[in-house]
Amino acid sequence: MRLTQGTFSFLPDLTDAQIGAQVAYCLRNGWAVNLEFADDPHPRNTYWEMWGQPMFDLKDPAAVMYELAACRKVHGGRAYIRLSAFDATAGWESLRLSFITDRPAEEPGFGLERQEAGGRNIRYTARSYAANKPVGERY
Repeated sequence: MRLTQGTFSFLPDLTDAQIGAQVAYCLRNGWAVNLEFADDPHPRNTYWEMWGQPMFDLKDPAAVMYELAACRKVHGGRAYIRLSAFDATAGWESLRLSFITDRPAEEPGFGLERQEAGGRNIRYTARSYAANKPVGERY
């Protein structure tokens, strides 16, 4: 199963040149860029672990690509890595672009757990198969 979260989720994985072009687009618009990683990318898990600090006032995408390479060195192949860009021109941070740059080689997917509630109500919970293993051993 291929996880589909973010702007380019239905496309093949972006190359480094394509990621750099997207970062350049973000920087031309004056957006702050940050990198995050997670080993449990549940659709409701919007708060991934941050890699370093958000990068403000950059002019060259090389700094972001350097940090992405460092994040890949530590988490590559064992976690999802996401790049996000935020716009603060309205006085608050608004997410403008977010996409997964790296993913584990094997993506186990999600299962639906059915729960019968009062009356004839049925509820479903999405659970990542990766969450069956302890943190740090999921991929």
